[in-house]
Amino acid sequence: MKVHVTDLKTGDRLLKDTFNGYGLHVLSKGTLLENKEISKLLQHQIDYVEVESVPIVNLPDRTLEQTVSPKWLPSVQPDYDNAIQGFHNLFAKASEDQTIDEQEVEDAFQPLIKHLNMERDVVSMLLLLNTKDDYTYQHSVQVGMLAYYLATWLGYSVKKSVQIGKAGFLHDIGKSQIPETILNKPGKLTKEEFDEIKNHTIYGYDIIKKSFDERYIALSALEHHERNDGSGYPKGLNGDQIEPVSKLISVVDIYSAMISERVYQKKRDLFYVLKELYKLSFRELDPHIAHTFIKHMIPNFIGKKAYLETGETGIIVMTHPTEFFRPLLQINHEFIDLTVERHLKIKEIFV
Repeated sequence: MKVHVTDLKTGDRLLKDTFNGYGLHVLSKGTLLENKEISKLLQHQIDYVEVESVPIVNLPDRTLEQTVSPKWLPSVQPDYDNAIQGFHNLFAKASEDQTIDEQEVEDAFQPLIKHLNMERDVVSMLLLLNTKDDYTYQHSVQVGMLAYYLATWLGYSVKKSVQIGKAGFLHDIGKSQIPETILNKPGKLTKEEFDEIKNHTIYGYDIIKKSFDERYIALSALEHHERNDGSGYPKGLNGDQIEPVSKLISVVDIYSAMISERVYQKKRDLFYVLKELYKLSFRELDPHIAHTFIKHMIPNFIGKKAYLETGETGIIVMTHPTEFFRPLLQINHEFIDLTVERHLKIKEIFV
């Protein structure tokens, strides 16, 4: 039967190949429609399709791991763990003699790149790989991964993006000079302890400058806590005084820190974190870089559950190109456009 796309249900099966208005093939005959496929039809502005209904009880129960294609997990996990161990080794070396080996950086980070080129659901990738252990090391690996992604989204070449990824990977190497009693303190830091924590930017700059030729990698360590409005540290730089790559690292550094669970902080809801980045983009963060990051991260929520402030739960089936936090939802068999239903707000995303 012929059905309007907004009336499709999870479990419907396409009876014909489907093409968009430009004649491009979108979905094949026999495709079992779920939220991801329905969203694709909506994105291609397809109005009607021929389907047969399949009882929903016949559909497999899909877990998070199934939804995000866990076939990549066995190959990615060892390289992710290797990168964490590699940073651990770099951290230990830097702690002893204030230098790092460029080849060891290459060996630790480079194997991840092939996976980053293949897997684009960044949100789910980080969630599946993330653990509560070794925050400092894991955070550095995540910032390296996210910096690589964001650099490609901003139009940098693959070669430069890899280098920017390494800058993210090494941005916190200066923490190797901070006493563990301060670095891992569960309670509130004293003013003197916080001043010492802030020195990790200077320590990192000195370590990388002695070890690498690329100046912007060292500057990323020095400036990733500088802010566009001059409120950052260690120098209180603002605007164009800050190296562009440092501004990029700042965005992904904040994102990774906020989604991580630490001894003194519970991880935040991912949607909330992106909204916080959006707020910061009007003063502290570079707006173009921050908005590019948000714009490319938001589509990763397609197919995931959204919990509304009203208590209703829906599935995100399409995101908006400019109103990042007002997607199209499917609640039961009804489609709700949050750009139209302005009174509805998403409270939390279940990933």
